[in-house]
Amino acid sequence: MKLAIKNMVCNRCILVVGQVLEKMNLIPDQIQVGEVELTTDLSDIQLSSLRLQLANEGFELLDDRKTMIVEKVKNIIIETIHGTDKVNISVNFSHLIQQKLLIEYNYISSFFSNTEGITIEQYIILQRIERAKELLVYDELSLGEISHKLGYKSLQHLSSQFKKITGLTPTQFKNIKENRRKPLDQL
Repeated sequence: MKLAIKNMVCNRCILVVGQVLEKMNLIPDQIQVGEVELTTDLSDIQLSSLRLQLANEGFELLDDRKTMIVEKVKNIIIETIHGTDKVNISVNFSHLIQQKLLIEYNYISSFFSNTEGITIEQYIILQRIERAKELLVYDELSLGEISHKLGYKSLQHLSSQFKKITGLTPTQFKNIKENRRKPLDQL
């Protein structure tokens, strides 16, 4: 039985969901970002209990197919931007999403926008800016290196998007001592 879980966006989330399943004596065949595959089907009572246990940990069990696909799109974007230390994340997201989900991109894009209130492209920008914030806080790379790593064509492009989203230039953000990062599931 395959289940989709909202807000399950990182390895720590996978660990917590695994612990919830273990407490309920449910054996996962596979756990990955946003999804759990169980070895057996669940009764309505077990499903209800799992829904409650996951909610207590900040997760939501998804039932609606479109909502599941939107969550998968988010997870693909998050994994690509945040889940790698590869240099230069310059991928064609529309192609990547279509390839991973085996669904026409225009269809996915349409109901993503209707469900989330922003386009996939805007969501990608929010994730890239959040990753830029993380890299600025770590202070290990120059702005040019961050721009290149995140797949921007130029430092100016990163800087203008950064200012548009945060209200600050990357340099101003770097000089502020308080943490201005947001949790990924709140973007």
